[in-house]
Amino acid sequence: MWLTMLQLSDLPTEEILQRFAQRYPEADVTAIASFLMLLRVATDLSMALDACLSKHDLLQGRWWVLILLMREQDLTSQPSVLAEKLGVTRATMTGLLDGLEQGGLVQRESVPQDRRSVQIKLTAAGQAKLDAVMPDYYSRLRLCMQGLSERQRSDLQSILGVIDRGLSAWDFHQ
Repeated sequence: MWLTMLQLSDLPTEEILQRFAQRYPEADVTAIASFLMLLRVATDLSMALDACLSKHDLLQGRWWVLILLMREQDLTSQPSVLAEKLGVTRATMTGLLDGLEQGGLVQRESVPQDRRSVQIKLTAAGQAKLDAVMPDYYSRLRLCMQGLSERQRSDLQSILGVIDRGLSAWDFHQ
């Protein structure tokens, strides 16, 4: 599910966080500060990606579908597999695919062995759209990350992996 994330532009100071920690003993000031900064950066990155993609008349959901199809050897996948990989409902995926199909970027193909089933194929126009978007995306990504050394990038991935494993504390999948 794609949600609009709120932009918290005024992060609390350490003094404010300490005040909260006095009232709520469970509060870990450095954990809160790190979490809020990560959330803000993630929001900023998502907004920047939206702005980049909108210049190419794409939305994130549709772009990710095109990316997932391009990753496949035969440029084809099933709608249910795409929905699972994107973490969206089948109904949401249907909407994404309808829009992409109307734009000529994907096409639905019947499965010969099971005519009730359909596969989604990236079209030449879909590939051309990605060929137009990806150089812009990669250039912006390179500029965004240029302040980090290779070692720092590796460390960042490790740190984010630890945070990802800690997401179970939020219990949001249940």
